[in-house]
Amino acid sequence: MNLLRSLLPAACVAGLLSSSAPAALAQINTTQNVAPGVYFHEGDPRRGHSNNGWIVFDDFILVIDANYPSGAQIVMPKVKETSDKPIRFVVNTHHHPDHAYGNQLWADAGATIIASTKALEEMKKLETGYYGGSPGKWEETAKVRPDVAATKLRPPILLFPDELIFDDGHRRVELHCYGTGHTPGDVYVWLPKEKVLFTGDACVNGPQNKVDDGNLHQWIKTLELVKQLGAEKVCPGHGPMGGAEIIADQQAYFEALLAQVKTLVDAGKSAAEIKAAAPQIGAALKKDPHIARYVMPTMTAHVQQAYLELGGATFPK
Repeated sequence: MNLLRSLLPAACVAGLLSSSAPAALAQINTTQNVAPGVYFHEGDPRRGHSNNGWIVFDDFILVIDANYPSGAQIVMPKVKETSDKPIRFVVNTHHHPDHAYGNQLWADAGATIIASTKALEEMKKLETGYYGGSPGKWEETAKVRPDVAATKLRPPILLFPDELIFDDGHRRVELHCYGTGHTPGDVYVWLPKEKVLFTGDACVNGPQNKVDDGNLHQWIKTLELVKQLGAEKVCPGHGPMGGAEIIADQQAYFEALLAQVKTLVDAGKSAAEIKAAAPQIGAALKKDPHIARYVMPTMTAHVQQAYLELGGATFPK
């Protein structure tokens, strides 16, 4: 339990240890064949691991997200089980540790790390120690994660502003940046022929949304653009794979969250009163079966972000 609390936010730990946890964790550390040569691996949330994906081209493999180092160590042999082709590229869907701190392991195995230009800009703000300043997120994380302490930060080196396409004549994979959502540098990995979309944490499928590095209003607009792709299979950054409903439900959750908080703002409620109302807001959102799975055990961070975007202040301690 103490180890879990050192790796994950307390709210996430509480959710994982609820009575519904066995069902929620049923698919962790399993490889699913999404389409011919396309794979999805659901990471273990109890260890802070993200999901991964990989796509087999004629001559190489492209992996989606680097995970934490311990997550990469789990996934790398599973990739090799599906193909003997070399892993040439790894895409960081954004800059967060659970999607980028495993970069060194993949790079040491011969892969080039890819990300959006904005993702690298965000990493530079976070990783002040690597870039010559005072210790940053990496050093902080290494204190509680032995897998991070045993490795080094490896930033992406192949960058693109809006779009990067891989096409070997048989397989086409498009990397897109549509705008701010979970972070300013979110990358979506789209397979137009197969209609498969990997979203990183721009979409999750459960109570794993981290919202304070993004913007809920812009996130809703970005997801509207993403919906136009027409994805039939959606592989989120955390939680099980699903269909297009993951995009629609993720968007609807943020719309409902903002609406709940706006009602309190319009009623003239104070920051302290809105903070205190977080459990009631969560209970109201849980009444909608389409978005109930996104409700966090502790809703304060989500309500705070919505309140800030609606012109409010930081909640009192």
